[in-house]
Amino acid sequence: MSQILFGLLNILGILLALVIGAALLTWIERRLLGFLQDRRGPNRVGPFGTLQVLADMIKIFFKQDWVPPFADRVVFVLAPAVAMAAVLMAFAVIPVTPWIGIAGNLNIGVLFFLAMASLSVYSVVLAGWASNNKYSLLGGMRAAAQMITYEVFMGLALIGVVMLSGSFSLTDIVHAQRDMWYIIPQFLGFIVFLIAGIAETHRLPFDLPEGENELGAGFHTEYSGMKFGMFFIGEYVGILLTAAMITVLFLGGWQGPLLPPIMWFGLKTTAIVGFFILLRAALPRPRYDKLMSYGWKVMLPLSLLNVAVTGALILAGGPAG
Repeated sequence: MSQILFGLLNILGILLALVIGAALLTWIERRLLGFLQDRRGPNRVGPFGTLQVLADMIKIFFKQDWVPPFADRVVFVLAPAVAMAAVLMAFAVIPVTPWIGIAGNLNIGVLFFLAMASLSVYSVVLAGWASNNKYSLLGGMRAAAQMITYEVFMGLALIGVVMLSGSFSLTDIVHAQRDMWYIIPQFLGFIVFLIAGIAETHRLPFDLPEGENELGAGFHTEYSGMKFGMFFIGEYVGILLTAAMITVLFLGGWQGPLLPPIMWFGLKTTAIVGFFILLRAALPRPRYDKLMSYGWKVMLPLSLLNVAVTGALILAGGPAG
C-alpha cells in the first residue's frame, strides 16, 4: 500500500512540477531575454513582474474558447490534447533521481521517449488540417516535415550512448556515466541531439512552422483560450523534456559531488534551458529550405560518423570517441 501511495505521489509531484515549471518558464524567458537585449522585460505586474504568469493564466482561462464554424470540431479539439499528452507521457521514463521518477528503470526507456516524440507530430498535423485554414495547413505540413526529419538525427545521436552503456534504460545510462559523462566521448552525438531537440520543439531559430511573417501563427492560427494554452504550455514542457533528456544522456543525470541529486539534476537542466533561451535572443531564423537541407546534408553525415567511430572504437577495445 505504501509503495502504491509513493508511486501516486511521485506521479502527482512530477506533473505539478512540469506544469508549474513550464508556466514559470514563460516569465523566466521574458526576463532573461530582456536582460540579454538590454531591456527590462515584465516589470509591472507584481515585484519584478513575477505575477505576469498569473495574469497570463487568468487571460487564457477567461478568453473565449472558440471553435471556427468551418473547422472539424472533434479533431480541432483533440489536437492540443495530443500535444500535451505526448510530452507529459515522455517524462514517465525520465529518472530525476534514484528515487524520483515514474518508470525510470524501464528497459526500453530510450525507445519510449522516441515513440512519444513521434506522436507529437500528429498534434500539429491534426491542428493544421482540422483548422481548415491555408496558413494553418502550411504550418502543420512544415512542422511535420521538420519534426520527422530531425527525429531521424535525434535517434541516430542516441545510438552512440546506447552502445557505450549497453542498455536502453535511462537509469542504466546515468549509472554508466559514474566515471565520465558521455558529453566527452559522445560530444558529436551531443551536438546533433541538441540541434535536433531545438528543431523538434520548433524553438527559435527553428520556429519556422510558426513563422508569423508568412503563416500568421502557423498550425495554431485558429486556436484561442485553453486550447491555445495547451499548445503554448506544451511547447515549454517540451523544452524541459529535451533539456532533461540531454542531462540524463550526456551530463550524468543526477550525479555530482556535495549537492543532493535533485539539485544536480535541476542545475544541469536549467543550464540547458537557459541556452535554449539564449539562442532565441542571438540567432536569426533560417530559410525553410536551408533548414531541411542542413538536416540531410550536414546532420545525417555527422550522426552516422559518430555511430561509425563509436562502434569502431568499441570493437577495437579502446576508449570511445
